[in-house]
Amino acid sequence: MPASPKTFHVKSFGCQMNAYDGERMAELMAAQGLTATDDAAAADLVVLNTCHIREKATEKVYSDIGRLRKDAGEQGRKPMIAVAGCVAQAEGAEIIRRAKVDVVVGPQAYHNLPELVARAAAGEAALDTDMPVESKFGHLPGRRKVNPSAFLTVQEGCDKFCTYCVVPYTRGAEVSRPFAAIVDEAKALVDAGAREITLLGQNVNAWNDAEDRGLHGLIRALDRIPGLHRIRYTTSHPNDMTQGLIDAHRDVESLMPFLHLPVQSGSDRILKAMNRQHTRDSYMRLIDRVRAARPDIALSGDFIVGFPGETEADFADTLSLVDTMGHAQAFSFKYSPRPGTPAATMADQVPAEVMDDRLQRLQAALNRDQQAFNAATVGRTCTILIERRGKLPGQMLGKSPWLQSVHLIGDHAIGDLVEVALVSAGPNSLAGEVTVRAAA
Repeated sequence: MPASPKTFHVKSFGCQMNAYDGERMAELMAAQGLTATDDAAAADLVVLNTCHIREKATEKVYSDIGRLRKDAGEQGRKPMIAVAGCVAQAEGAEIIRRAKVDVVVGPQAYHNLPELVARAAAGEAALDTDMPVESKFGHLPGRRKVNPSAFLTVQEGCDKFCTYCVVPYTRGAEVSRPFAAIVDEAKALVDAGAREITLLGQNVNAWNDAEDRGLHGLIRALDRIPGLHRIRYTTSHPNDMTQGLIDAHRDVESLMPFLHLPVQSGSDRILKAMNRQHTRDSYMRLIDRVRAARPDIALSGDFIVGFPGETEADFADTLSLVDTMGHAQAFSFKYSPRPGTPAATMADQVPAEVMDDRLQRLQAALNRDQQAFNAATVGRTCTILIERRGKLPGQMLGKSPWLQSVHLIGDHAIGDLVEVALVSAGPNSLAGEVTVRAAA
């Protein structure tokens, strides 16, 4: 029978929403009097906050559990193990049966983690993968001290049902958190040290409320919070990119000039098979409208290569779209089937070696464009938010408005806003020279 834990460690995989959920689970356990530790093998309780987007995600969870037990066993320890997140939601009791873990909790039920840990310590079954109607957020503790750049989930779930994606099955339908609750949490984050907040959602720009404020209205409200200097949001869907949100990029100074808007493919035939609900042309015209409103905006996106039935001609359409768009950064992946999704049973699955070749060619084009974007920002002066110390003496690291990593030398505190001249660019970061420290 597992003993009641005194220390805990949360390890999160995957998306930024998982990072947010991991922070909230840590706050839950801290509110119960447990002490956090960075050493998973030395913790009494380890929470593996899983992501189902990863290739072979389920098998990797079992591998992580085995590795954790081996590392802890070498120290003579046997930690309580909780599996949370999307793999927990998808696998449920099978994880308990197969891996003999102590707790399994889905992403919509993790507010019950303290109760589940107590039940496990008492030798009872501890499984909760319900998707309750009531919001979990009302059961979470108040925000504690946070980093200068903080996450804030405002929307969960997805109604889009892209044929390759498990999110509608593991996170449920689209749900928007109440306006007042978001504003209150944002204020608490600022009081706890945040200077920048990134609004999160599976389809974050689908956020809305009874007053039809839309994400743009929420952003304008958050812009009025004293001490909040920067606002970002991710991940968006092209179909939810309203004119009001585009106008906010033009009007709201604290809304950073960065847009992550996944396109996935440049082929209309593949986009239709993916059930993406947009076309190549509609995506390109949408980006034109955004750039007209905010000419310096940095564009980010997601791409999948090797979707079932993708031909070389379809892939050529993706490369030509990349050549046209000029992404500042992007994420690219080989298609991998997810059990229970329509694409997993589609004919014409693309051979692995073909996917490998296409991914290498796509990433070469995306890396080329990222380096070009970075090089084009050299000579600009901008404000950097200092987030952490670098490896070199006196080196500080932060982010530009365009979400580039910038390193500089200076006597600055974490959380400072510093005006710098961007003097050189590499493929993944830039160097800055301090001009003046921005006002607090």
